[in-house]
Amino acid sequence: MMAFVRSGPIAWHEGEASMHSKLHVPHQENPTSPFLTPYAARFLQTAPLLAVGTLDETDRPWTTLLGGEAGAAKAIGQSMIGIRTLVDTTYDPVIQCLLSNRREDDPVVQKNKTHMISALSIDLATRSRVKIAGQMVAGALGQPGGDDVTDKDGKVTEAQIIVKVERSLGNCPKYLNKKHIIPTIPEPALVSDTLPLPEDAIELLAKADLFFITSSYHESSIGTNYRGGPPGFVQVLQNNDSGSVLIYPEYSGNRFYQTLGNLQMNPKAGIVVPDFETGDVLYVTGTTDIVVGKEAAAFLPRSNLVVKVHVHEARLVRNGLTFKGKSGEPSPYNPPVRRLATGHAGTDVQAASNRVVYAKLIKKEILTPSIGRFRFSVSDPEAAGRWNPGQSVALAFEDELGAGYSHMRDDDPSSLNDDLVRTFTVSSSVRGGLPEDEFEITIRNVGKVTKFLFRQNIRAGLEVPVMGFAGASTIDQPDGEVVPVVAGGIGITPLLAQLPDLDPKRIKLFWSLNVKDIGLVMDTFERYPQLAASTSLYISAAADATVRGQVLQTLPRLEQYGAQTLRRRIAASDIQGQSGLSPTWYICAGSILRRELLSWLSDKNVVLEDFTY
Repeated sequence: MMAFVRSGPIAWHEGEASMHSKLHVPHQENPTSPFLTPYAARFLQTAPLLAVGTLDETDRPWTTLLGGEAGAAKAIGQSMIGIRTLVDTTYDPVIQCLLSNRREDDPVVQKNKTHMISALSIDLATRSRVKIAGQMVAGALGQPGGDDVTDKDGKVTEAQIIVKVERSLGNCPKYLNKKHIIPTIPEPALVSDTLPLPEDAIELLAKADLFFITSSYHESSIGTNYRGGPPGFVQVLQNNDSGSVLIYPEYSGNRFYQTLGNLQMNPKAGIVVPDFETGDVLYVTGTTDIVVGKEAAAFLPRSNLVVKVHVHEARLVRNGLTFKGKSGEPSPYNPPVRRLATGHAGTDVQAASNRVVYAKLIKKEILTPSIGRFRFSVSDPEAAGRWNPGQSVALAFEDELGAGYSHMRDDDPSSLNDDLVRTFTVSSSVRGGLPEDEFEITIRNVGKVTKFLFRQNIRAGLEVPVMGFAGASTIDQPDGEVVPVVAGGIGITPLLAQLPDLDPKRIKLFWSLNVKDIGLVMDTFERYPQLAASTSLYISAAADATVRGQVLQTLPRLEQYGAQTLRRRIAASDIQGQSGLSPTWYICAGSILRRELLSWLSDKNVVLEDFTY
């Protein structure tokens, strides 16, 4: 039996300690072991994938993803592991860094120089992973004994690497989406190694639900870990001749902050983004910015912690992976994708201010059993900045509803990553008669925060921090044109904020809603009676016959306002049969209706506003 030598605990380094302090993490011991643990040794032999990181000659980190079958790495001695797998020798930056001295006439070259190396052994079928780090003590390309598996072009061959493990750590399965891994023989072809990123790379990022990142604490240690989430959680902040910048949210995890601790001290990072469906792979190296608090929310609403990656070099390789993956069950901990705030660079004045701004709840009107209008006054209008029609406000409810930290909560997994920042469309107009320090939101009672607001007593004086005003969903009304707007239920709010600046007679509103929301329609027409004549209402019935009967009694009043009322769901013929309307359609609806509308309006220019916060 292999013996394992134990030594003293590993202390947090200054970067990790800084992140713990900045994010108010209670003191805890570093669980990293200074050797290869028995659990890690056993896990290596069963995991099919191994993300490997190292530094190049200029100390830039790079990451690759190897394997495809169980046993790509295994323990071969006391805190020693061997890696044996097919690799791309031409375009894989990590293999080039570790095994760059091979000769064309002799594919087997032993390496005597040591390299810092880190790895993440991962099994996506079970959502399990183990981190290791240490030194590469030897490596070779090609099989010893002459039984060479090198392909005819010399781009793919077998690599063998021996690593002395100096650290290991088992990690949790959060944000890992299950995948069944299938080994393949790669045929690597370089698509691009220049910036800005090509369109194929942008498309890969848009569907990626997992990437691996390598960071280092100067020259003393290195670490490789993963970041996972829903497809599209990594977004492109900038991609032009001035530079390429990626951005992603840091979700709630084990709060060790080992990767961010490294980046706090040394901002360099290497990332690999695999396409499990095609076998394509994107390699990136660059520098990072860690953004915290309201500044983070200015980029990704509802985020308290984000990382920006300034890309210095990138390689997109077609069919460069030695495996493919069949998608399985997504992680129950995945939050919705947090889309980039429109105009994030300049519209969020509050994010650029050092003063904390609060919004105080001063009025509450319940319009229907599930819809209400809430008015707030802003404590410091100068710091908050003046909001514009069509913008949204981000409010933070952590102080009111935060329940403290919990690493895993299988009974309610989505709550663990809830930073309790909510973004609501401002439904009041800048010229709507309210004082300049007040604004309104009109919302449906659907979740933890909205239920909290519906329960509030105005006399309690609720105050919540304002993260900022951002976005711009502006309805453009060209001279002489009738602009079509489609709203689903509460999706009327972006239009309400802009009505005083529009001509209601040159709006054609298609409003689809449940009969239980008639109260919102009545309130809207009472406040904006000129809108009624431009409106077609599509009213679906409630399941409860009593409720349906009570609400339908109000329909004659709607018709008195001049609105067209149809007691059915909106249909394709209602949309496609229209004439004399502007070619640009504005839509604010839930996901099901939105998909239908996009198919009906495939030949039109469509502007979308999403309220699925």
